[in-house]
Amino acid sequence: LHIGSSNGFVEGGLLCFESKKKNSADYHDEMNGDSFFEWFCRVLPLLNENSVIVMDNASYQSVKKDPIPTMSWTKNKIVQWLQDKNVEVDKTWLKIELLDKVQQFRPVDKYVIDEEAKKYNKTVLRLPPYHCELNPIELAWSVVKNHVRQNNTTFKLNDVRQLLIDGVKKVTPEMWANFVKHTIAEENKMWDIDCISEEMLEENASLT
Repeated sequence: LHIGSSNGFVEGGLLCFESKKKNSADYHDEMNGDSFFEWFCRVLPLLNENSVIVMDNASYQSVKKDPIPTMSWTKNKIVQWLQDKNVEVDKTWLKIELLDKVQQFRPVDKYVIDEEAKKYNKTVLRLPPYHCELNPIELAWSVVKNHVRQNNTTFKLNDVRQLLIDGVKKVTPEMWANFVKHTIAEENKMWDIDCISEEMLEENASLT
């Protein structure tokens, strides 16, 4: 994990850990809400005042402050959630009926890390799902990963860790600034496509 801006990677923001799952190629399997929250709390004081933190939609980044009951919850747990909201419940109701009642009293989603960021006068901005091209850190990570891939000759863990650290240092503030500009250009393209699509739909509607 790391965090950066047009000024470069944030000093002290790197989190590097060894994967314990030998058959997993995805670190997401080992990251969880608690680990991410601990890292997030550590980096918040390192960020500039009024920073906007661009966030993807990984589950560990989106732990809710008040989880909403789903079909996977036990019936007793759903009943308890409703009672905690001072909602009258008929315990003879089926689970689907209880969940209908949940929707009536469902609060606005609040995320654990968003509420923590507010304490430091920071704002979390979540990207739409499956739009990693709108996060400039993906371009920064590609530079780091390429450095590791091209220079990994020993395949020893400590050497790979050092290559990672060296790769992070290779990503200069100038590179970061270009990554941010590129991401803004991608976002503008999407806005243009939305505008063109809307105009075409309006034209077609006027012809019918």
